[in-house]
Amino acid sequence: MPTSQENLFDPTPIDAPLAERLRPRSIDEVIGQSHLLGEGGPLRLAFQSGKLHSMILWGPPGVGKTTLARLMASAFDAEFVPLSAVLSGVKDIREAIAQAQLMQQRGRHTILFVDEVHRFNKSQQDAFLPYVEQGLVTFIGATTENPSFEVNNALLSRAQVYVLHALSSEELAQLFERARQVAVHEMEFEDDARERIIGYADGDARRLLNALEQLQTAAQTSSVRKIDIAFLDSTLAQSLRRFDKGGEAFYDQISALHKSVRGSNPDAALYWLVRMLDGGADPRYLARRIVRMAWEDVGLADPRAIQLAQDAALTYERLGSPEGELALAQAILYLACAPKSNAGYVAYNSARTFVAQDGSREVPMHLRNAPTKLMKQLDYGKGYRYAHDEEEGYAAGENYFPDGMPQLSFYNPTDHGLEAKIAEKLAHLRELDNKVNKKKG
Repeated sequence: MPTSQENLFDPTPIDAPLAERLRPRSIDEVIGQSHLLGEGGPLRLAFQSGKLHSMILWGPPGVGKTTLARLMASAFDAEFVPLSAVLSGVKDIREAIAQAQLMQQRGRHTILFVDEVHRFNKSQQDAFLPYVEQGLVTFIGATTENPSFEVNNALLSRAQVYVLHALSSEELAQLFERARQVAVHEMEFEDDARERIIGYADGDARRLLNALEQLQTAAQTSSVRKIDIAFLDSTLAQSLRRFDKGGEAFYDQISALHKSVRGSNPDAALYWLVRMLDGGADPRYLARRIVRMAWEDVGLADPRAIQLAQDAALTYERLGSPEGELALAQAILYLACAPKSNAGYVAYNSARTFVAQDGSREVPMHLRNAPTKLMKQLDYGKGYRYAHDEEEGYAAGENYFPDGMPQLSFYNPTDHGLEAKIAEKLAHLRELDNKVNKKKG
């Protein structure tokens, strides 16, 4: 049986995919991940230490997770056994373990590489634990999702997590030039076409190489040597940026959108909105989030923001895409520029917390409704002061809390926007209360 090292270093067939032909054969050939592979970086030290350890490689697609696992197998002269959590089941896991046991008998250690490990359920992930603990295999899992949420704690506690980053434009440019020298040297690229391809890759090395391979085939078929923007647009299918509607990128981007609105940066807020729309996010979901932002972060500082957000959501329902998306964009701009207050949000949560911990207090008699003669005889509503008949339309000194309950203050308006006026009004009413209470005292 050929070793992993022989598999890695044997010449790759000329008809193999470009991504495979350019797969690095040492960590010095890896483009990107300098925070892990640079001098003194944790993964470089792991390679240099001579000691294998289990790990989780977490990062977006096309950043080198599989490559690093293969390089690890080569560096430690270990058997490389790959599994895909998308395609593999219990039978495949058993076969992989049996292969590892066979290799152990031959004096050879096994690296068990599980791609998309987050796709395995809890019991499947648990199945690896005994063999990791026994030292039969070194486990390397690759995932595009946050391991904190997708990988069992038991497995996570036995593996070091390394975070891989999307490749920068500069790093993709290095890969672009390497690919040209190795495989697509017959093509010439105009500068703007080159930049478009790098932008199209969106941090994904595999995507860049697949695009170049697709362009090479199209250029040969059309007898084209010079690649310009027009040829790119006619060759590469319209593609969305990297975006997982249910994954980490989704929640990171909605978080960035919400925080940009809260931080009163309309340009950043608009950028994240468009990024999510461009990536395929459901505009209805975004409309709901925009309405939430209006209530949570603008609130009574500018009640018009709430109405505008609701109108934008309704407009999208009536017009659909793409016209309705303009309404969402303008709502985002308004919210970002509006005065901010979370006083209502804080007040509501404070009241909920208090009520959840407090007992069920009786409604005071003077606040009870008295629609029947009997209820009136029982003093329901007795002593109630009708605010409209009082000076300034306010029953100064009146108590609206349950008897014996302290006068709590959940809502503390800010001095932003309309809430500044609300704060002034409430302060004046408190002064009227204090005057009445002093007289009572």
